[in-house]
Amino acid sequence: MPKTKSAKKALRQSLRKRAHNLFHKKRIKKLAKEIKKLIEKKEIEKAKEMLPTFYKFLDKAVKEKVIKENTAKRKKSKMAKLLASLSKK
Repeated sequence: MPKTKSAKKALRQSLRKRAHNLFHKKRIKKLAKEIKKLIEKKEIEKAKEMLPTFYKFLDKAVKEKVIKENTAKRKKSKMAKLLASLSKK
């Protein structure tokens, strides 16, 4: 355990940041899973409706420095590509 006053404060800050980051990451993963489940059920229109929300969560996570910009771009691209390939069929 931290001994000095500054180390105690640093611990409090890191725990707060960790909780904040986990909240955003879980929210992104949950929405990605929901979209993939809709795709499996062949409900592509509902999945397309949820895509802007997914983008919004990713952009917010990038803005709050939870994930890096290229990671968000990669996730967006992957999800859009998946929906586009299924839309053609």
